[in-house]
Amino acid sequence: MKINYSFIRAIFALIIGLVLVCTPDESAKYIVMTIGILFLVPGIIVLIGYFASQNNKTTTVFSEEQKAVVVSKRFPIEGLGSALLGLWFIISPAFFANLLIIVLSIILIVAGLQQLYLLSVARQWKKVHYSFYITPLLILGAGLYSLLNPGIIRNTILIIIGIACLVYAFSELSNWFLFMRHKPQTIEKQ
Repeated sequence: MKINYSFIRAIFALIIGLVLVCTPDESAKYIVMTIGILFLVPGIIVLIGYFASQNNKTTTVFSEEQKAVVVSKRFPIEGLGSALLGLWFIISPAFFANLLIIVLSIILIVAGLQQLYLLSVARQWKKVHYSFYITPLLILGAGLYSLLNPGIIRNTILIIIGIACLVYAFSELSNWFLFMRHKPQTIEKQ
């Protein structure tokens, strides 16, 4: 079964765009808090596992010659770091929401460039009207505008990013329907 990544990208962009447009003031905070939970939970699991096994501070391993080798269990600093970073994300989401705007802006820039590249590749097997380049250029422009103007009210930037995500989703779906069916099929060698 072949996975259609264009369709999956479009669906995720559609969901993110709807969330950002419908609730811009709360969406950044909750996205950051969700990321914090994704760091916190594995860190806590690792720390619980470490402290649960503290009654066995060392493990004896026997080699082929039956010589005892003592292996000490080290403190899981990565688990502690993950838990602390997750807690920081949850406690102060506003700080990380500003970083989120930068990351989302960069994602829009990459998405616009990727669409421009795919349209130029699609020209090899079908004529692509110049109007199809307008949408990726607008997406690219929205990403650049958001990245270069972080001082603007965060809600406005999130709405711009959300609208650009929605436009990207619809553009990706229409490009997929219009051009991918004309892509030549490759014959696999056996």
